[in-house]
Amino acid sequence: MQSLLPQKTLVEQAYRTILDAICDGTFKPGERLTQDEIAARLNVSRQPVMSALALLKNQGFLQDAGRRGLAVAPIDPARFEAIYQLRSAVEPLAVRLATARMTAADAARGRELVAQGKRLAATGDAKAILQADVDFHAWIYALSGNPLIAETMQLNWQHLRRAMSEVLRQPAMSKPVWDEHGRIVEAMIAGDADLAAQRMYDHIVVAYQRVRPQLGSAEPAVRAAA
Repeated sequence: MQSLLPQKTLVEQAYRTILDAICDGTFKPGERLTQDEIAARLNVSRQPVMSALALLKNQGFLQDAGRRGLAVAPIDPARFEAIYQLRSAVEPLAVRLATARMTAADAARGRELVAQGKRLAATGDAKAILQADVDFHAWIYALSGNPLIAETMQLNWQHLRRAMSEVLRQPAMSKPVWDEHGRIVEAMIAGDADLAAQRMYDHIVVAYQRVRPQLGSAEPAVRAAA
């Protein structure tokens, strides 16, 4: 069984590298991906690349391209709408649970994340800003004490990265995001779970409206469905 570990590590590394390239726009929608080319670029054999590509296809990041093999899937407005509907239910719950578990150290950490996000918002560094956003929400998931919340949202965040990076690179768009994050944290610190949950819900609804123009023709159904 030990002999499988190195191969597993290569598959995971190949998966993460390809996924990051899809999410940050290095690989464009419709672009063909071949095992041989990627294996050569990553300096690995074809086997881990094949496994990574198969996983990415199952997760909706790649799609069949006939004889061309696999290609990067376009951003799917319906998938994004579904993710935001899920977020509008799950994340207020996470905030409620997290508020009840809040300590002084957690409060300091929350304020630190918000301050860091506001600093990054002025830089226009889309990758860093997006990672800060992910870190903020992951902090709430972890503080909730419910491991299923983090597990449920982990894959969805990878899909969100594809559109959000374009939105968050604009300071005029990213600054309000961190103002909203700050208000959520302050309600949590005050111990007002109802207010914190409502602010998170409102944040998710507004966030969808920010991202929606990047998605094409998706209908704004988050508020109605939540």
